[in-house]
Amino acid sequence: MPILHKPSVRVPEYTITMEETLDFARKAHAGKPQLPLALRLIENTGVQKRHLVQPIEKTLNHPGFEERNRIYETESKKRCPEVIEEALVNARLRAEDIDAIIYVSCTGFLMPSLTAWLINTMGFRYDTRQLPIAQLGCAAGGAAINRAHDFCMAHPDSNVLIVSCELCSLCYQPDADDVGSLLSDGLFGDAVAAAVVRGRGGRGVTGVQLERNASYLIPNTEEWISYAVRDTGFHFQLDRRVPGTMEPLAPVLRDLAAGHGWDAGALDFYIIHAGGPRILDDLAKYLGVDRTVFRHSWGTLSEYGNIASAVVLDALRRRFEEPGELPSGATGMIAGFGPGITAEMALGTWVAEPAPNTQERPVAVPAPRQYAGRTA
Repeated sequence: MPILHKPSVRVPEYTITMEETLDFARKAHAGKPQLPLALRLIENTGVQKRHLVQPIEKTLNHPGFEERNRIYETESKKRCPEVIEEALVNARLRAEDIDAIIYVSCTGFLMPSLTAWLINTMGFRYDTRQLPIAQLGCAAGGAAINRAHDFCMAHPDSNVLIVSCELCSLCYQPDADDVGSLLSDGLFGDAVAAAVVRGRGGRGVTGVQLERNASYLIPNTEEWISYAVRDTGFHFQLDRRVPGTMEPLAPVLRDLAAGHGWDAGALDFYIIHAGGPRILDDLAKYLGVDRTVFRHSWGTLSEYGNIASAVVLDALRRRFEEPGELPSGATGMIAGFGPGITAEMALGTWVAEPAPNTQERPVAVPAPRQYAGRTA
């Protein structure tokens, strides 16, 4: 069965706190009637700090869609190789062992996809399959895990690399002052993440054995989370009904688990997209679990904000790094939610593999290499 190994996650070096966010919002949108409500909503997100790919002064300036997309290309090429190399080491693989790359991002656009650059630059085979996913937003992290699972089930000896690059700050629109836009300005952060799904696992490497996955779209909600594409770029649109979507989605998660013989309210670990505090609180309520079972998602939300498709990978990283190893066979759920309204869900069991024997090929940490003008 396919094994999802420990993700690698990096956040940019520039930070902004909640207090700074509130201060910038007061100055930039002073006198707007919707500002008091937006400030209260931002305060209630629980986001204490976010990371940005540029200093805040540049983030608040809009140089035009073309320049922003150029920054996206430059920064994605600068930041992705490091997390990819670490993810490969986590799975005890080399670039040439990868059979497919799934690249997910909703915050910039490249054609050809960044997958082509990665193959040409990082030593992946030229017959590596490419699967870029651009329009599932925050659900794309879960979708990437599920499509990697599907690929490995169809090709059992294959290995799939997942890469998420979300530079949400490049979508900031200074002139957008509706409540949804102001809330998103205080919620989303930047991050890059990567993880490997091995078709047959790997000795000496702990991971999540992927056993079942599913997708679900809530009918007639496709306008609740969307982009308006204008001359100035992507304008994020958020309907006020989005936080209430866990009520219809919780039964779907319950049915998925029940179809596998599990109780969704009695699992050993939960890796859930941290879209906002109400998403997590409502899901806990409707699944009948304590909100602390989502502590890894709460950690991501508090320290990084909503990092879109990278949330589930970061929450999973936190589960790997949490003191107290889960026993082999522990049951868990992974779920990402995004535009559609779409849910991408997976069930898996924790696998702690024995240490490798001396016959297995060792995997060394890659030597530093030059990528797009930087040393990884």
